[in-house]
Amino acid sequence: MSEEIKTEKKKGIAGFFQFLKFAMFSASAGIIEAVSFTLMNTVIIKLPFIQHALETNDTFAKIMNNQYGPMYLIALILSVLWNFTFNRKFTFKSAANVPVAMLKVFAFYCVFTPVTVIAGNYFTAKFADVGKIEYIVLGCTMACNMITEFLYDKFVVFRGSENTLEKKEK
Repeated sequence: MSEEIKTEKKKGIAGFFQFLKFAMFSASAGIIEAVSFTLMNTVIIKLPFIQHALETNDTFAKIMNNQYGPMYLIALILSVLWNFTFNRKFTFKSAANVPVAMLKVFAFYCVFTPVTVIAGNYFTAKFADVGKIEYIVLGCTMACNMITEFLYDKFVVFRGSENTLEKKEK
């Protein structure tokens, strides 16, 4: 086997383990997203002062008209912060400028979030009679998020800066 083939095989195996690591951190971020979404959906939105605000504040009522969007957005922000922090350090091992990398991730979510909020609101309203539709939509969105964000992080955010953290720390 030539050296070139061996090198390509090693890169392929390393890429697989990198995706596996990303998936594990994404799963932990997914747990944060699902738990925070569930808490908001089952506890917070039903609190008396929230219910009172819905009844008396037109602006708040319009924002919360379809509860999926705001709850999803808050849960997503929490999971993104968690996921970015751990994947930058442990998956991509990047010493890239953190604010610049965060801006790139922010750009991704400037596209991803409106699309998923609009789609999520649409599907939760259209299939409201399906039990727990908001969790089905959330699960589909989370799977799409993991795959697209891995590709975006690998080829845009941390491109050219992978495995530079260890060199910088030495």
